[in-house]
Amino acid sequence: MKKILTAFFAVLFLGALINCSAVPEKNPSLQRQWMLVSFDRFSKEELIKNKAEINLTGAMEKGKIKGAAHMGCNSMFFTSEFKNGGKVKISGVGSTLKACQNMELETAFTQKFDKMTHYSIEGHFLTLSDDKGNSMKFVAADWD
Repeated sequence: MKKILTAFFAVLFLGALINCSAVPEKNPSLQRQWMLVSFDRFSKEELIKNKAEINLTGAMEKGKIKGAAHMGCNSMFFTSEFKNGGKVKISGVGSTLKACQNMELETAFTQKFDKMTHYSIEGHFLTLSDDKGNSMKFVAADWD
């Protein structure tokens, strides 16, 4: 009986160990949907009308998050890596290729997004910025 119980607990422990190692990394304060509320010369109303957002809810693998963005026309995708000390690296930016009537916001966003090198999270706000004074401010979509 003792051997059966030992074997049972060994299998149970091994199963728990395997499940724990398979749990993906997750940063709930960062990995959420973010609505763009301040960027360049665009008004907040224009950003809201275009449903401008980035989505960082994808799984984190090796410290990198596969993200998505929308600025009113095309679906965009990218890889982001948020590092210690408020550093961020955005790479692999791409998008669908629909031609829409007004693509000013999307064009401006695409030109500056992968040049953002710093980030900060304050409350429900995410701010991305570069070394030239450009910034993008987002509010968490799940914040009331």
